[in-house]
Parts: sequence; structure tokens; C-alpha cells
Amino acid sequence: MSLREGFWLDRQLANRNVSIPDGLRQLHDAGNLRNFEIAAGRAEGEAVGPIFADSDVYKWLEAAAWEYAREADEQLLADQLKITELVAAAQEPDGYLNTVVRLREGKRYAHPERDHEHYCAGHLIQAAVAQKRATGRDDLLNVAVRVADHLVREFGPGSATGSAGDVDGHPVIETALVELYRETGERAYLDLAEWFVDARGHATLERFGGNSTYLSDRVPVREATTVEGHAVRAVYLATGAADVAIETSDSELLATLGRQYDHMAATKQYVTGGLGSRWEGEAFGDPYELPSDRAYAETCAAIGALQWAWRMLLATGEAVYADQIERLLFNGFLAGVSLRGGDYFYVNPLQVRHDAHADDERNPKNGRLRWFGCACCPPNIMRTLASLGGYLATTNGDGVQVHQYVPGVLRANTDAGEVELRVDTAYPWDGGIRITVAEAPAEAITLSLRVPDWADGATLDGVDVTPGRYATITRTFAANDTLELTLPLTPRITHPHPRADALRGSVAIERGPLVYAFEGADQPEGVVLDDERIEAGSVAEASAPDLVPGIVGVSVRTAQGRELTGIPYFAWANRGGDDMRVWLPES
Repeated sequence: MSLREGFWLDRQLANRNVSIPDGLRQLHDAGNLRNFEIAAGRAEGEAVGPIFADSDVYKWLEAAAWEYAREADEQLLADQLKITELVAAAQEPDGYLNTVVRLREGKRYAHPERDHEHYCAGHLIQAAVAQKRATGRDDLLNVAVRVADHLVREFGPGSATGSAGDVDGHPVIETALVELYRETGERAYLDLAEWFVDARGHATLERFGGNSTYLSDRVPVREATTVEGHAVRAVYLATGAADVAIETSDSELLATLGRQYDHMAATKQYVTGGLGSRWEGEAFGDPYELPSDRAYAETCAAIGALQWAWRMLLATGEAVYADQIERLLFNGFLAGVSLRGGDYFYVNPLQVRHDAHADDERNPKNGRLRWFGCACCPPNIMRTLASLGGYLATTNGDGVQVHQYVPGVLRANTDAGEVELRVDTAYPWDGGIRITVAEAPAEAITLSLRVPDWADGATLDGVDVTPGRYATITRTFAANDTLELTLPLTPRITHPHPRADALRGSVAIERGPLVYAFEGADQPEGVVLDDERIEAGSVAEASAPDLVPGIVGVSVRTAQGRELTGIPYFAWANRGGDDMRVWLPES
């Protein structure tokens, strides 16, 4: 789907004009690209950066590819190809490619629990597939195929040496290999991805000193009932397992992953969609362990959950996963990047205390940063925004399914013929959505429109529809036919689960898909948010700072009669670091 205007196109343009160009500068300045120059014999020196420094280059390449596909630009293509040539020059004769391990560690696969070799290879493969689909060129794909062939020789069912029988400490190779299989048709890549999924959960990394829980290596994927440990690793693993289940028609594995996702969403997910309640280990906590002020909720974890939900949606067609994608996109994910682009949060808490001390660069009390020593989140955000059009709608033989509401044009092929739809809306500020049929076949097709689970009172062409499901219309459409979906956007009170001890007695405010935050800058003089208690029944719409076009704020009244103003959570901290809270104690 191509975006034409509105909320998400503005975010994509900030990504294109600010984040992606600045990201390239940061990769130069941080030394990531110089590592490749040294490995290629074009420079001298020692490798710099974290062990996974190569992966940030690959995520940037993926972002540049998807952005080029969205709107072609010769400079963007030239930048991609220049880096691609450098990456190819750094590759070793047998296909192995990891500059930091090669230059600093000196021995391959010696520490799979920490060295991220498969993780970096996975991001390379994902970037290569993106470049192929976006530009039609094989430059990076040829590098990726050599990497994948090397892995097939060294690991899994086709391993000739048996010298490397261990999984990597950080999943992502599973998803990448399945995608390479889809692109090339080479079955060995899918087989290896399946082997990696099934090889986890047997504590194989403990003999290298790894922590099985942290590394998602304690319980086999097919036996797990929930996610645990490092949040990003856990959701990346589940995403890869979902890809394997889809391609191998493994309904049992898919059902297991569905139960895991349900348990995560019910017991381990913040209202923003954020995941990971512990700074220690960047990890999931126990069920309902969801403290607002100590929330880690890494931006990359939201992206991984988005990828997992998307695959579950494709496999099942269940609206709950599209609802999850909406929550993640508008809240847990989008809060990770500034409105202007180019400034980021690594960690996304739901409360920052008035007198908080920022003792870590990741602490949002510092305000947003242009880059991090561990810079996984910025290029991950870039590639997600650039590829956003691929998460909005799907098609099958019967018709078209619209999952997210963004102004744009959707073209699809069905068994009956080609369909073109135009979506017009000011969502998320306004709940009116008009779907205009620009082109349709002469036979009947089905259009399916998601009705969000929060949308009580929603109507389609004036007729009530059921929240949490798809409203479907099957008929023969003519050019200029329209459908009018109306989603009520009255601010609503959200109560926490009674077992979430840290939130007991508090409420959050939501309006449509947006979670609201109360930031110190918007409150009356002298107000300290840590001390306020509110009258929950006083919530209403309110004017808000002009942070983004069309923004709608909310207001609540305190027990002392003061009015507090809330803005969408994604928009907080765009005026410097400040105190903030999402959950407000009731009076």
C-alpha cells in the first residue's frame, strides 16, 4: 500500500529526510563502516564497537532499500551500492562474514552465547532480500547466499563438519533464512531455519557460560507456554518459529506460538505494547510484573513483537493480531523516535519521576539521543518505518483485507481480477474512514475491514459492527463505490489487571489507538505529577501542544481541582527530558 498523506506519511518523511541520512553519518562516525574497510584490506587498525556492530550497517541497508522502493532516489541507491561493495569486499573466501569477530576475536563460533555471528548474518540476509525486492539487483543477495551456504555447511542437518552444532545467542537468523528461501527457493535454507528453531531450548549454550533463560535456551520452542528472558531475543525467536510454521504447514507449532503470544499479551505486556519489565538482562519479568518507572520496554522489542504479530495475522487471519500491531505501532514503537526524526529512545518507561537521576545513557531522563553505544534501535526504527506500507493490508483470492487505516492507495490482485482502493481518513485523530473503490472486477469480491477491539459503537455505512472482528462485505463493486467506517474516539479509562501490583489503584487514559501520557511541561505551574491523584470520571478531550498536525489531547481533574493535560505517549519528550507518567493514581 502506498501512503499519500497524513500521520504515517509524515513519520516516513521524517525517516527519509532526517533519520536515514543521519544514520549513515553515525555509522561512519562510530566506526562501523571502518571495520569493513579494515577487513577488506583498505585500511589499518583495530575493530571498534560492540561485537554486533556489523548488524547496524545491515539494518541501515535494509532501511535504505525499503525507502528506495517507497520513493526512488539515485543518491540513496548509490549509497546502498557503495556500502554493498564494501561488504562484499570484506567477505571471506568460504562465505563467512563478520568483521568484529574476525578482527578482534580471531576465532569463529568460539563464543556463540555472546558473539552474535548468526545474528549479524541474519540482518545481512534480510537487507539483501530487501535490496533485491526494492531494486532488482543481486549485489547484496550474492553476498547473502554465500553466507547462507556457509551456514548450511557448518550447521544443522546438512553440516558436513559437525564442528559447530550450537545455536546463536541472539535469534534472527531463523527469520532471515526463511525469507531467503522464499526469495531463492533453496530448500536447504528453510531446513536450517527449522533446525535452529528446534535446536533451542536444550541449554546447549550453558557450556559456554550462557544463561539459558536469558538466551531463550531453557525450554524448547514447541514446549514453551510463554516468553522469557531477554525480550528482543525471545520475540525474534518466536517470529522465526512462526515463519517456519507457515512454510512447513506446521499447525501444531503455530498453535503453540499463538498460546505464547496470548500469554505474553495478557500478562507481560505494558498498555503501550512495550515488552520487558527488567533493566537487568533487558528481560521479561514474571507475569504481571509491570512497574511503570522501571519499565525497560526496549524499542527493538516492540519491533520484534510487531513482526511476530504480523506473521500470526497472516497465518490465522485473527483480528487480535492486527489490534496488537496497531497498539505497538502507535505507542510502544513510535515513542522510540522523535517527531522530527533522528533522535531516539532505547528504553521506553511509562513513568519518569520528577527528581529522577539519569545514571545511564539509555535513561529517558537524559532526553532523546542521536545514537547509542549499543545502536540496535535507531536503524531498526528506520527499516520499520520505511517498510510500513507492507503491514497495512493483505489480499487473497477472495478479496482484500484492510488491517490499519492510513490515507493511501491499495492495489491488489484477486481471483476475480484487479482491485484498487483509496483510503481517506484523518485517523488517529478522527474516526471516520472512507474506502473508495477506484477499480474492481466484474465479479463479486470480499472487502474486510478491521473493527478495533476498543471500538464500541462502530458502524459501517450506518450499521453496527462488532469490535475485535472484521466487518466483511461481499458483492460486485463498481468504480466510485464507497464504504464509510466510523470508529468512536471518545477518551476512555483503562484499569490495570488486579494482579499488577505496581499499578493497583491507578488508571490510564486511551483514545482510539493512542495511549496518553502526562508530561510535566503541560501541567499548571507547581504541579508535580508524582503527587497528583485524579478523578477518573473527569476525563475529556482537550487542546494540546501543537506537536503534530491535528493532535488531540485529553484532560483530567485532580482531587485538588487542578486540570492536567495529556498528550499521546508517542509524542512525549520532544521538548527535552521531563517528568512523565501514563498510569495516574485515582483519588
